[in-house]
Amino acid sequence: MFQMILVLSLGIIALSSLLLIIRLIKGPSIPDRAISLDAIGINLIGITAIISVVLDTNAFLDVILLLGILAFIGTVAIAKFLEKGEIIENDRDQ
Repeated sequence: MFQMILVLSLGIIALSSLLLIIRLIKGPSIPDRAISLDAIGINLIGITAIISVVLDTNAFLDVILLLGILAFIGTVAIAKFLEKGEIIENDRDQ
């Protein structure tokens, strides 16, 4: 029963990822695309966690942590780019 619930949740998250990819391609604005990209990262973390439970291993926990860090850094970089138009500021006021 538990395995069936895990497989069902994998299917639901995969469907959600597919819909988010469609939103990423067709998004009416750049912030919509940024949000869908962030949500795809969160779905990827969820899929990896469920696969880790299904396979009964701790090997994917480092991957989950790395994906979380990369998703956060990517979201911050996109938000800064949308706000200021550049990610790395070359001339800083000292």
